Amino acid sequence: MEPSALSVQTGVAPPPSINRQLRAHPRPAFLTTEAYVAALMAGDTGVLSRLITMTESMRADDRLRAQAVVEAVLPQTGRSIRVGITGVPGVGKSTFIEAMGMRLADRGARLAVLAVDPSSQVTGGSIMGDKSRMPNLSVHPQAYVRPSPSRGSLGGVTRQTREAILLCEACGFDTILVETVGVGQSETAVHAMTDVFLLLMLAGGGDELQGIKRGIMEMADLLAITKVDGDNVRRAEIARQEYQNALRLFPPTGTGWKPEVLLCSATTGTGLDELWEALGRCIDTVRGTGAFTRRREKQALLWMRDAIENGLRRRFEADPAVSHERARLEAAVREGTLVPQRAADSLLDLYHREGPA
Repeated sequence: MEPSALSVQTGVAPPPSINRQLRAHPRPAFLTTEAYVAALMAGDTGVLSRLITMTESMRADDRLRAQAVVEAVLPQTGRSIRVGITGVPGVGKSTFIEAMGMRLADRGARLAVLAVDPSSQVTGGSIMGDKSRMPNLSVHPQAYVRPSPSRGSLGGVTRQTREAILLCEACGFDTILVETVGVGQSETAVHAMTDVFLLLMLAGGGDELQGIKRGIMEMADLLAITKVDGDNVRRAEIARQEYQNALRLFPPTGTGWKPEVLLCSATTGTGLDELWEALGRCIDTVRGTGAFTRRREKQALLWMRDAIENGLRRRFEADPAVSHERARLEAAVREGTLVPQRAADSLLDLYHREGPA
């Protein structure tokens, strides 16, 4: 038979499995709550990772098991310093955390970094590249770096970040850094679960005071201008003065602490020690005025309210009567024959009359 371009040529046989080890390690059996607690309290970061994964799981049984562990270790939590870190895209949050974290870990601190990566709105996937951007910190024996997908959560933190903080504290970590995906409309989420809110900024990007929303600056306890090295030093000094002047126009925080603006460079290490010292002064001040305790209490209540809202939404969407009527009302909304607010009110009234399934 004459050779033909249309004939199928023999190729390279594909391997039986891309990951030969995958099938050799099935999902491990669940431990008892007591066993999870014991391993966590002993500092087992493997169990810590597994529990955080369970809190993020879409499986109800996973979440219930993790919740039982969180409740059991609750008396052993609350002793860490929780620091929220956010900033404009490109400010170098991961580079800053790598440099600052290595300093802290080398000095004996037990540091956990909860980094949230943005999820694709198209595929739902996340790159989860924080460990590659923190190559030294992620393998430091005193540190733990955990990336998690945002899954569309506003503010750059997930609903499970609070549980992850408590699990890290129970595992013995005394400093928790929560890195968000960036400045957004709901950045109050990270502020509502941390003790200190650190805002990283860039200099030389145009009108400094137009570079970020006022609401974010009002929440910040500390502002740090990053990449202050080389030719950027002069611009950073000017930006620092502009931000400091702007902060004076804001009303008092009610905590006794006046926000400060500092300069730092993750590349050279300049200003990192001064920044951490300022963070310590902030904590000492708010503890002295009682604002630290009040903030934690307020955060706990907010967590409960958020859980109620999320639970109601899940039950509402899973209700059979609502699901049946929802399709008809959504069709009317798409066709423009029904106002969206009226459709929503009808579904809520139906859920109220029928009661949860």
